[in-house]
Amino acid sequence: MEIKNLTIKEARKLLDTKQISAKELAKSCLENIEKRNKELNVFLEVYDDVLEQAEEAQKIIDSGNSKELTGIPLAIKDNILIKGKKASASSKILQNYTATYDATVIEKLKEEGVIFLGRVNMDEFAMGGSTENSAFEVTKNPYDTSRVAGGSSGGSAAAVVAEMALGALGSDTGGSVREPASFCGVVGLKPTYGSVSRFGLMAMGSSLDVIGPITKTVSDAEIIFNVIKGKDKMDSTSTEIENCKLKIENFKIGVPYHILEQEGISKDVRDNFNESINKLKDLGFEIKDIKLKNIDKSLAVYYIIMPAEVSSNMARYDGVKYGLRKEGNDLLEVYKKTRGEGFGAEVRRRIILGTYVLSSGYYDSYYGKAMAARKIIRAEFDSAFEQVDAVLTPTAPFPAWKIGEKKSPLENYLADIFTVTANIVGCPAISLPSGFVKIDGKDLPLGIQLMSSHSNENILFEIGKKFLNE
Repeated sequence: MEIKNLTIKEARKLLDTKQISAKELAKSCLENIEKRNKELNVFLEVYDDVLEQAEEAQKIIDSGNSKELTGIPLAIKDNILIKGKKASASSKILQNYTATYDATVIEKLKEEGVIFLGRVNMDEFAMGGSTENSAFEVTKNPYDTSRVAGGSSGGSAAAVVAEMALGALGSDTGGSVREPASFCGVVGLKPTYGSVSRFGLMAMGSSLDVIGPITKTVSDAEIIFNVIKGKDKMDSTSTEIENCKLKIENFKIGVPYHILEQEGISKDVRDNFNESINKLKDLGFEIKDIKLKNIDKSLAVYYIIMPAEVSSNMARYDGVKYGLRKEGNDLLEVYKKTRGEGFGAEVRRRIILGTYVLSSGYYDSYYGKAMAARKIIRAEFDSAFEQVDAVLTPTAPFPAWKIGEKKSPLENYLADIFTVTANIVGCPAISLPSGFVKIDGKDLPLGIQLMSSHSNENILFEIGKKFLNE
């Protein structure tokens, strides 16, 4: 069967009316993986029990007890644990690690009868925006294979746009769901911090990480989010959120025009952003110019807080408890050899930077000031959300770049300029496909980002559905 442009919502109807079977749907995804995975490097592993999972899902459907995601094939980012399956976070240090328990999001999806297709590529331990930092080679953009798919959830976004899966789970620490969604022309949701349990997600930045869906439509993202959200006793930072019902015709969207004046934003992105604003106006939304005077500090704040948390979280990978182990004459040598060979350059870079900003004599100068600035930025957003229902920016300052084009780490970090703020503030944000730009004869996707106040994902869903005419 042909699954091009098939959404989760549409597949649900086809499955429940017996127009297709769960096995047929799964086979279609497997066929597309077979056709394109060698070229795109999306799946690190396709599970050998996919068709067995489909048969079990079909039993649920046949019994009349199907749920919204029963029989739906999903791709899972390689840093989310599925019991009995490998999970490497695209790192050599965990190359042969097998998960001993399910992440809470996986438990919830299993209860729905989801079909897990396999684990997909990412930047090592989610550190990067292009999958160029994967220990298992880069994932290529399905629109132009000479370009990156984005990151760190590049495999998740590429799986959806290449019709290898109907949806995918990614994780977002500073834009890792939204940026690849923008580069691949799909929808990516970063939920409110704490709204989705982090239990079973390999930690990168514990005060920033959140699991989110990547899908073809806003409705599909909403379906997955409603399944995986909720308080979890295994994650003390998790919280129950209840979205209030809102009248969409009253929505005001704030645009911080002043941040678009900075250098480094491509003309294509600016033009597309202005077109998107006009489209939202035509749809009846009120656009309001707002000032967020410290938003330009977000990138600097993020690149102090995140490495600090990375340096703490990466300490558990020491060659003693699990994963790669390199023998040495003493314990310190075991640590050095294991981590030196097991971690890639970007992970080592962030550990060193994080250790530095937390070290004696520098803690107050860097980490302390970054945390103070974080509070100020949060307060500015709280104030903004009293005036408007959502804040609009581009998702990324430029389209997907060519593989190997960005030579310095700083060039890569600048791609996060619009996305990191939502993680610093903890508010929900969504990337919506907003059109294409032709470069080197190829149509490359662009995206816009909407942010709303804590626990108000429903605002993003309502605006997004209207914007994409769902």
